[in-house]
Amino acid sequence: MHITEGKTECLPEEAGYHSGRILALDEHFGRMMERREIEGAAYCISKNGKVIAEKGLGLAHYYDHDDSMRPDTIHGIASITKTFTAAALMKLVEDGYTRLDVKVGDILPQFASKPFDGINLFHLLTHTSGLQPDAGCFPNPYFAPVWRYMEEAAKEWKPGEEFDWLTPSMSCGMRRKPGEEWQYCSYGFVVLGAVIEKISGVMAEKYIHDNILSPLGMKDTFFLPADSERLKRIHVTDEEDKEDIKSAVKGEKQCLSSWRDYIPNTGGGLFSTPGDLIRFANMMLGMGQLDGKRILGRKTVEKMTSSVLAHTPDYCWGAEEPDRKYGIGFDRREGPGFLYSKGTYMHEGAGSCSLVIDPAEQLAAAWFVPFRPGEWYADGLWNVSNIIWSGLI
Repeated sequence: MHITEGKTECLPEEAGYHSGRILALDEHFGRMMERREIEGAAYCISKNGKVIAEKGLGLAHYYDHDDSMRPDTIHGIASITKTFTAAALMKLVEDGYTRLDVKVGDILPQFASKPFDGINLFHLLTHTSGLQPDAGCFPNPYFAPVWRYMEEAAKEWKPGEEFDWLTPSMSCGMRRKPGEEWQYCSYGFVVLGAVIEKISGVMAEKYIHDNILSPLGMKDTFFLPADSERLKRIHVTDEEDKEDIKSAVKGEKQCLSSWRDYIPNTGGGLFSTPGDLIRFANMMLGMGQLDGKRILGRKTVEKMTSSVLAHTPDYCWGAEEPDRKYGIGFDRREGPGFLYSKGTYMHEGAGSCSLVIDPAEQLAAAWFVPFRPGEWYADGLWNVSNIIWSGLI
């Protein structure tokens, strides 16, 4: 198994961490490779704000060749993007442009009429809006995703015209009343992208870049399009990825040549590296500050990372949870399967990747375990977090 090490800022033992557990983590990834569950992995771990381990293991697929997985290999972070969208919306709250109890219909007129008029920003951020959840959350042979309604409407769209994607997407209707149930809804975070654009006056992707990514020095975190140097470092999972990369050129969405360009990528469109995600994590552990730069306020971070739901049930993916723990854009999953501290917050991304942040131990970890399309293994995510947290001395 080929291993490439990145830069560390102190030895694990200096930070109160057992270095042998990093070896155990590498061996775990090696076993997954032997079982052909993954071909490579990449991770970064920090303790007390300092990186104690950063590695790439095994194989990565790039646009035009296969090579070693490296610490600076760039991956699609899928739904971890939602944490950045939440942070962006909270900055607008901090600046007085809106509040979490403001109804979405007061910002986006499409949501001003029934049955959508009861949804507020808090509902979107906590997956309690009642809007149709992601495909696969519940058994339903007649399920039609919101994207299908957009595609139908786009058949009438002509380049150069504005594309109102919100109106057709809302044809899916509501599954529950707002606040009634936790049901995972990526569409809600796309709507939040439209909210950010309406309030800020700029595309949501640009707002996130200018207010979060750039101030944090996250140079390897971006929405497509991007410059060629970074595009060459993206781990490609399938042919669709190749087409997206092929069409990605330097610059913003300036020409809006496709109807899809009008839809915010705020539900899952970011690319990043483990090391860059750790910078975001350490900003959160620093209560909104990193390297002397203020990104968010302390009370904002406290709000985002607290369990803000009260006795809200979750039945997604076969769950029978009467009291779902969730923050503002961050998951607060707890239970007997995890070793991290109470108060830990996190998010996973399909594909697959994870970001876990433990304020009690000042420990953060980000890792990528690219599964083959359509596959998923709990031991690449949940078991990995237990190995990492077992190293605390």
